[in-house]
Amino acid sequence: MIQALRNELDKRSWWMNLIFAFCVYMTFIYMPFDIFFKPMAQDEEVWFGFTLHGFWAKATAPLHWLIYAALAAGFFRMSRWMWPWAAVYVAQIALSMLVWNLLDPRGGGWGVGLVAGAIFLAPTVALWRARGAFQPPAENLAQVA
Repeated sequence: MIQALRNELDKRSWWMNLIFAFCVYMTFIYMPFDIFFKPMAQDEEVWFGFTLHGFWAKATAPLHWLIYAALAAGFFRMSRWMWPWAAVYVAQIALSMLVWNLLDPRGGGWGVGLVAGAIFLAPTVALWRARGAFQPPAENLAQVA
């Protein structure tokens, strides 16, 4: 079993395994809790830096769930479609971090927003540069041809 886990983790770089693990957590633990157990009055979803509350948060949470599930499946299979879409999604998160810090009363303003956004630019650039990781191995291409 440990060897099978090692083989699975060896498919990706360490940082990609961290993102994959986060997507798995969000898909199987957090989003089901958020959708099925968190009271509507407490629910919040952030889209493009804008915070939705209550009904609209509950109504849009399944879309977040679908996105995390798609990313988890894409990282698991190292699917070709993940490039450029994983990078595009994380870039949107970077921009959202800035917007949220500017618009939400709990936000920290420009300074905090720029730092938070910059932190998410690192995985954005890494995912953008990882195009080759999402391509099928050469031996699989030979079998298809």
